[in-house]
Amino acid sequence: MEEQRNNSNSRLKVIIAILAILLVGSLICIFKMTSDSKAVQTELTKTVSEKDLVMKDLQDLKTTYDAAIAENTSMSEELIKERDKVVTLMEDLKKSKGDIASLAKYKTQYLKLESSMKGLLAENEVLKKQNSTLTTQRDSTVVVLGESKKYNEVLVGQNEELAKTVEKGSKLTILYMTTAAYKIRHSGEQVKTEKAGRADVLKISFTIAENQIAKSGDKEYYVQVIDSKSNVLGDKKTETFGDKALTYSFISNVKYENKTVRVSEDLPGKDFAKGTYFVNIFDKDELVSKTSFTLK
Repeated sequence: MEEQRNNSNSRLKVIIAILAILLVGSLICIFKMTSDSKAVQTELTKTVSEKDLVMKDLQDLKTTYDAAIAENTSMSEELIKERDKVVTLMEDLKKSKGDIASLAKYKTQYLKLESSMKGLLAENEVLKKQNSTLTTQRDSTVVVLGESKKYNEVLVGQNEELAKTVEKGSKLTILYMTTAAYKIRHSGEQVKTEKAGRADVLKISFTIAENQIAKSGDKEYYVQVIDSKSNVLGDKKTETFGDKALTYSFISNVKYENKTVRVSEDLPGKDFAKGTYFVNIFDKDELVSKTSFTLK
């Protein structure tokens, strides 16, 4: 009898131990499930927040483009195309599930669009300044030359078009162009003068900037000098480039070896007219530098 009671107690203890183990296991499972649920909820909240941030960045990008397009510059067409890309990406983002992988893709695309925007806006600012300068010079030319208004408007139009297609990298840059009149004494000495009646020669000087990736070798620059009566001075020869014709004063031949080089050319003459002179330097048919000076 005593032995049966002991056996019964032993079985009861075993059952209680098993139930305790099952209870602990259940509690562990419940805790893990609760933790996983919180982690999922946290991740979902984070994903939604990230999606909102990307959408806000894209909206700011679109707003910047809208402001630039409203200025109605010569680059409006390019700006509109890039703005439309931003709008399309915003629409795609709205439809997306907002998972981590897709958000990473949208962030990458946003960074590319942002980089493109910075480049376009910088170029747009340069063109606006150039256009402002060209407009000022055009107005001055109209006042001085009078009947040459049509010619100057065509030239300014060409300059604006050329400014849009300026090549970078291997393009040679003309800097520090100066022009002045000189009187030549019997000794051969040249003395600078601002009086038309004393001038014997015009000296045109400019610098070609160093460019290690440009093609070295002989370069030809067409120099055009226009006096206050709209006459082209010097050789007055005409060169044709496709459907374009250029009347120039002389050709400056330069040996370029990828280093900075200073070029100085003399244009002799007599009976120089009083007024404002315009000097243009062309690389073939492309205007690369210009300046003006006045003889009294």
